[in-house]
Amino acid sequence: MTYAIAEAAHRSGLSIDTLRYYERIELIDPPARDSGGRRAYTDEDLAWLGFLTRLRTTGMPIKLMREYARLRHQGAATAAPRKRILERHRADVQARLADLRSCLDVLDYKIDNYERMCSDVPGIQEATA
Repeated sequence: MTYAIAEAAHRSGLSIDTLRYYERIELIDPPARDSGGRRAYTDEDLAWLGFLTRLRTTGMPIKLMREYARLRHQGAATAAPRKRILERHRADVQARLADLRSCLDVLDYKIDNYERMCSDVPGIQEATA
């Protein structure tokens, strides 16, 4: 099955401009063209776009995504360096998650404190932080 660029954009959650940009910077291979010369994206293309979207969502820089895509294009012989890229990025994501968990703990503390203040419990005062 193939999809026109508008349908591929809709299914991937990316804009048409983003799809063209990803093609221009070589994150994605140029899709096949239909008989009218229009881009025809495949399910495999959409799966790759889904993976790229996850990488972006986790904060991977475009430069590193391009390196990963370049290696992917070279085939199975580049599995080890691609794995290293993902392992390093996973470590970065885990560090950011730990930071976010710490922030969430502070928010939970503040919300709990305000909940007690709102319930008119005697002796509860505003926390300093």
